[in-house]
Amino acid sequence: AIPTETVYGLAANALESTAIAKIFTVKNRPQFDPLIVHVASWHDALQLATDVPPRAITLAQKFWPGPLTLLLPKKDIIPDLVTSGLDRVGLRCPNHKMTQQLLRQTSFPLAAPSANPFGYVSPTTPVHVQEQLADKIAYILDGGNCAVGIESTIVGFEEDEAVVYRMGGLAVEDIEKEIGKVRVSIHSTSNPKAPGQLQSHYAPRKKVLLGRIAELLSRFRGINAGVLSFQKDYAQPFQVILSPKGNMEEAAQHLFSALRTLDKMPIDIILTELVPDAGIGRAINDRLKRAAAT
Repeated sequence: AIPTETVYGLAANALESTAIAKIFTVKNRPQFDPLIVHVASWHDALQLATDVPPRAITLAQKFWPGPLTLLLPKKDIIPDLVTSGLDRVGLRCPNHKMTQQLLRQTSFPLAAPSANPFGYVSPTTPVHVQEQLADKIAYILDGGNCAVGIESTIVGFEEDEAVVYRMGGLAVEDIEKEIGKVRVSIHSTSNPKAPGQLQSHYAPRKKVLLGRIAELLSRFRGINAGVLSFQKDYAQPFQVILSPKGNMEEAAQHLFSALRTLDKMPIDIILTELVPDAGIGRAINDRLKRAAAT
């Protein structure tokens, strides 16, 4: 398991099908859900992709290393198992000093989906990985807590149109400042074009209910409920506030840890609310909606 600025990844040689197969086995991940390949630089990405659109180059120059994955036509060197048989591969240059050193020292790129059982909340600390995968993997590279705390934004290109396939740590607004208007296409129930597109995902074991927390507390009075709020204190015995100061970046950083914390509490359901739907808040809301879709 390796650290990135977004979440911890379960890494294997992206050019070796046997190693890639172990990722799917350890995560219990369906093989129709493609993986993201991590590289040390844009130069390394060009060894794996072909027919790169100019706008992809613009985004890479602006946002790499960082929480941006580019979905590009793949070269044959990438095994079909990585891309679930699709002709495009997700490439990312992570902004984490330790993993950058690792990538520069290896002679191959690393495929690395989130280091957790498939469908569960993504890990943002080495302890999260240890709790769930310690007996299934060889090593956890401890890079501390993840600074962004939510997965990368995935951008691809269909004909002459830029498409966001997954909201993430890079705001759509920031992307549009560089390349103009993009189309957002983030949900696919069983035939994803990119990683992280399944409708039900990032979910704790406890049932998550999304709405206005005050109304939900009244509706489910008498039921042992936990509360996950953005900023407000609802004075509940089992409660996590993502950012008392109302800081969206802080809320994103704490989101997955908060869901894990509530999942361990002696409660039956988790009541939560959407955050302001702008910037990285759109990615937070995307994860909350998927967590509640189970």
